[in-house]
Amino acid sequence: MTELPLDQVRTLLAVVDESTFEAAAAALHVTPSAVSQRVKALEQRTGRVLLMRTKPVRPTESGAVIVRFARQVARLERDASAELGLGSAGEPTRVSVAVNADSLATWFLGALTRVPQEPQLCFELRREDEDHTAALLREGLVMAAVTSSPDPVPGCSVRALGRMRYVPVANPDFAARHLAGPLLDALAEAPVVVFDRRDDFQDGFVRRLRGERGAASEVRHYVPTSEGYVDAVAVGLGWGMVPEVQADPLLRAGRLVRLAPDQSVDVPLYWQQWKLDSPALATLAEAVATTAAEALRG
Repeated sequence: MTELPLDQVRTLLAVVDESTFEAAAAALHVTPSAVSQRVKALEQRTGRVLLMRTKPVRPTESGAVIVRFARQVARLERDASAELGLGSAGEPTRVSVAVNADSLATWFLGALTRVPQEPQLCFELRREDEDHTAALLREGLVMAAVTSSPDPVPGCSVRALGRMRYVPVANPDFAARHLAGPLLDALAEAPVVVFDRRDDFQDGFVRRLRGERGAASEVRHYVPTSEGYVDAVAVGLGWGMVPEVQADPLLRAGRLVRLAPDQSVDVPLYWQQWKLDSPALATLAEAVATTAAEALRG
């Protein structure tokens, strides 16, 4: 194999985006048979199965590589058309980014306001845990991501942004009722607030204090928004690990108390993006890095 035919690559992307061969055929204005033949030809050319023929269709690991390539080619084509003045007049450039909820709620939106208004960019943000945003890059679903992984996704560059500090806190009345005894034992028994079922941050904090012997209580409340999570802790549903920047005003107001004043957890954050000579990506990356330097710990 010396090249990837772009018509076949675009067809594979259409199938993934449209979820079925029939819908892809309608989008491409060809027959479903033509779509099937192009995908099969690309699979023969690469020697790999690229799609799982389920409903909806899903790319295999090899297929995800082709999908990412297809999206990068599309991005370069749009940038080239814009530079040549061939694009539709006034058509904005769309940039897709994966970002974790706490960054989205605290500092990331400020970075977007720093991006110059010309040329016009439209942002498509996908909220995902920082431990999982890199997967969206790997699948080609986003062009850039705020992630906790320093290991670059294939075809991507990576730069350190800083560290987001989390502190263990609780409502004062909740702390008096549930956390009056030895803290290590109390944290394993007291109700806890977690983000979602993949969130093991609170469990990890308890294990850090106790060793591998324990975890947070089984009495747990799931609150899957950053602002809602902080509110749930502040009203006394349970204790939780809250970003320092969100906890500080509530601590000063007496609505929260630190459970272990000498304990905190720093989560390093990184910016990963496609290795493309894209003005839109470059401009966004600089705005993100500048804002992160001001908002995060070094």
